[in-house]
This record gives sequence, structure tokens and C-alpha cells, in this order.
Amino acid sequence: MYREASTISAAGCPATQQPVQGSAYQNARRSSRPMGTLPIPFSTIEKATLPCLQRGRSTLRPDAGGNGSRVPLAGGLQLERHKRTGKRVACTAGDFVPPIEEPLAEATEPPPVEEELSQATLIWRAVKLPIYTVALIPILVGAAAAYQKTGVFYHSRFWTLLGSSCLVIAWLNLTNDVFDSDTEVDKNKKESVVNMTGSRNLVLVIAIALLIIAFGGFAWLAKTVNDPRMLWLLGAAVACGYVYQSPPFRLGYMGLGEPLCFVSFGPLATSAFYLSQVKKSCCKALPEVTPTVLGASVLVGITTTLILFCSHFHQIEDDAKVGKMSPLVRLGTARGAQVASAAVTALYFVTGGLVGTKLLPTWCGILSALTIPLGKLVKNFISKNHENKVVIFMAKYFATRLHIAHGVAIALGLAASVWKPLPSFW
Repeated sequence: MYREASTISAAGCPATQQPVQGSAYQNARRSSRPMGTLPIPFSTIEKATLPCLQRGRSTLRPDAGGNGSRVPLAGGLQLERHKRTGKRVACTAGDFVPPIEEPLAEATEPPPVEEELSQATLIWRAVKLPIYTVALIPILVGAAAAYQKTGVFYHSRFWTLLGSSCLVIAWLNLTNDVFDSDTEVDKNKKESVVNMTGSRNLVLVIAIALLIIAFGGFAWLAKTVNDPRMLWLLGAAVACGYVYQSPPFRLGYMGLGEPLCFVSFGPLATSAFYLSQVKKSCCKALPEVTPTVLGASVLVGITTTLILFCSHFHQIEDDAKVGKMSPLVRLGTARGAQVASAAVTALYFVTGGLVGTKLLPTWCGILSALTIPLGKLVKNFISKNHENKVVIFMAKYFATRLHIAHGVAIALGLAASVWKPLPSFW
């Protein structure tokens, strides 16, 4: 008399051995029910036994028993609580429900599925345009620190540095794709330039050409300002990028990418950009890198490193397969989210400390405080989505927004201290 739940044909017999997709349940939801009664979850009758009868409109009735032991349904059906499993099953009214050996299926949330990306989206991700702000912010902060000291801003030097620095970032991105393709860590990375073009050697040649052009701009500028230290500092910053990702070093595979990123974009690059803007003629000797510059460079280093750290969240599995021991592979997403949150908090504590010790002007403290809501947004986004590798992909872009906002706040604060000085809070 009892059969596996199946789609009921018009003739009243099972058509295919498939789970009922809710003729009784869905009709019940469309029907009115007395106030205070609850609908029966579909998962509780999904694998129940049903007699062979014609499809008809069924209405869910209230459970008069109070504990849900029997719930009558129209069409000769009712729901009874199974004695062994405690689940509700559908049967012909008045009949005894036979034992069900297989436990009823529990409703579970399906895992996130990565959607197909359009070609335009893949190109946008491959270009990584927002990431080029890691070149802009150190230049902007360095130039602002020089302006605070000398009151002079050299536009041509600024744009030359910006263009050359963007070429360095392009070199970093392209060579990163090249060397990651060698280890197959980017095997499933659709936006990899190597995967998109299908030519590893072509991408490598283009990357090397961009680096040569960039160093040509740096060398011209170092000769213009007559300060070789700028070129040495920038050379050291580029060297950090090379040993991070390139053979035979591949220090990024040892989890050292974040310290290298901090040193490269923080003290090294920001100090070099400061020296490019300082007018040598105003000093008898070469200008010094002031504590203000070093303090501001620490803040730039923190936000830049946060971007790199957040870029690992969505690729932990691929990194672990090839032995790339990034911090997220070692920590896991839960502890990694805590580290990212602590880094954002530390950013504002360090800013307050620099303002409190008068290494940064009061304006820097005021303007950076305006970015605190964005910092909270970054923390909340990572804490909420760190286990969803599809959504957490956007974490690095949230970190990039914080990098831009906080860096611009520091640069404007340094410049505003010249336009309208404010007294210190302490």
C-alpha cells in the first residue's frame, strides 16, 4: 500500500521515483490556516511514504492534539509523528505508519557556488586597477611630508614618480602570475594573466620591459635631485618585491610576504619619495629623513600590508596544495580574521600615538578619525564572511579603500598643518 514518495501522475500512480516537490506542502502554504498554527517544514515529509492517489489541492489543518502527533490533511492524508525517529511522515488517514529505517533528510544550506564571470570582469580583475593605489599613496604622503618641511611641491617630479611606480606595480603583478603559474598555485585562478593569454614567456617579457622603463624614470629623477639615496632606496624596495615572489627565493611561499611588503612600501618607498621632493639647495648637506616621514611611512606600510594579507583569504586551498605557506594557510580564516581586525585597530592606535608625540600634526589625527567608520566596515566584512571564499574575495578591495582613505587623510593633514596650523591636543 505504501510506496516511496514520488510525483503523482494524473492517473493517480507514481510517474517517477523522485522526491515529492511539495504538492501537499506547497498547496498548504497557499491555503489559509488559523492564526497561531505553524506550517510543517518540507524537510519533514520530503522522504515520507505516500499512497498512490490523484493529485489534489490539500489544506494543512491545525494540530488539535497540541504536540503534533497527528495533523489531518485533505485528500485522505495526514501527518503522524514516527515513534522511532520523532519525525512527521505522511500516510493515509487512520493507517499505521510502518517503520522507516532511513533517517529523514535534514535541510542544509547548499555550499556557495562560484558564478561564471564575464570576460570584462576577468580583464578588470587581471588589471587590478585599484591595487595601483599602493603606488599612489606612498608618493602622496612623501610629497606631503616634504611640503610640510619646505613649502614646495614639484609637480613634474610627482607625476614622473607616479608613472614609474605604476610600471613597477604592473611588473609585480605580471611576474607574480608568471611564477605562480610555474608552481600551479594559480591553476584555478581565472583572472591570471598567464591563464588568460596562454603565454607565460610573453607575459614575462612584457613585465621585464616595464621594469626597465620604470628604472629609467627613477634614474632620471635621482639625477635631477642629485641625491643617489633615492635610487638606492627604490632599488631596495623593488628587491623586496623580487625576493617575495621570484625564484630561487620565493619568500612569499614561506609566509614572509607581509613583512617584505611593509618594509618595501612603508619606510623604503615613502622615504625615497620624500627625498625626491625635498629641495637640496635649501640645505648645505643632503636632507635627512625626518621622524615625521618615518612615522607616516609606518602607517602607509600597515595599510598596504593589510591589502596583501586580505588577498590570501579566498585562495587558502590552492596555496596549501602547492606548499605556499601564506599567513592565512598557517592561521586559518577564523584567526586570520582576528589578525586583520587587530591590524585595523593598531592602525588608529599608532596614528594617535604619532599625533600625541607630535611626530604628526593635529590635523592628521582629526582627518584620520574620519576614516574610522570605514575601518569598522573592513573589520565587520572580514569577520562575517571569512569562511565564504566567494564573498571574501572582495576583502582586499575593502582594505584598498581603507588604504586610500587613510593615506589621503595623512597627506592632507600634513599639508593642512602648513595652511592652517592647529595647537596640539597635549
